Amino acid sequence: MYFVSQLFIYPIKSMGGIALNQSNIEERGLQYDRRWMLCNEQNQFISQREFNELALFNLQLSVNGFAVQYKNELAFEIPFSIEGSTEMVNIWDDECKAIEYKKASEWFSKILNFTCKLFYMPNETKRKVGEQYSVNNEITIFSDGFPILVIGQESLNDLNNKLAIKIEINRFRPNIVFRGGNAFDEDNFADFSINNMQFKGVKLCSRCIMITINQDTGILSAEPLKTLATYRTVNNNVIFGKNVIALQTNGFIQVNDELKLL
Repeated sequence: MYFVSQLFIYPIKSMGGIALNQSNIEERGLQYDRRWMLCNEQNQFISQREFNELALFNLQLSVNGFAVQYKNELAFEIPFSIEGSTEMVNIWDDECKAIEYKKASEWFSKILNFTCKLFYMPNETKRKVGEQYSVNNEITIFSDGFPILVIGQESLNDLNNKLAIKIEINRFRPNIVFRGGNAFDEDNFADFSINNMQFKGVKLCSRCIMITINQDTGILSAEPLKTLATYRTVNNNVIFGKNVIALQTNGFIQVNDELKLL
């Protein structure tokens, strides 16, 4: 048997996650997840791949949105959503309409010491999941490609048993972590349900250099990518976790819910 052990959202792409006890499931995945994204002056998304220090921005939920804090700087409040005129932003091969929050852009630019812009994905923007993985024209947020990432705690335990220095699950930025079963059971997840909400595993998650960044210090190292490459490589891609879409929305899931394979 499997049970949800942790839930996470990442309101701003590539910045700190927020642990939840319960989350609403919407057509884009977990509510508030990656609806915001930092871009450069050309409206091209940026991430920890280029700027390790993005890991040092910590987020916390507040009454009307979430607070962002960087080291000893005063926290900056960002609302759950904003209105305004849209412009085009680029994320991988996709071009999406988004709204800039100029006050936040100025704050991030000052801290990072280069010009950047914070964008919000409005409800009108429908960024589709890749056609080969879609069941019913599902959409996603400012994720790399899929709305939900699922990882088993036993998979992390298996990896940590091979590492000299153990790492935390935050290296892998999952949305749903489950306990029970064996390491890498999620590789074979197809249709499953949590709290009567149905999900579908559609693609193994290939990993990049981001998992080598310590999320507490922003420091880059060789691990765990080096070790994973020795036993978790498929078609020259290092695999850890399963990309998932929600087949049902307008419900919720919570920690300790049973995850049932269908």
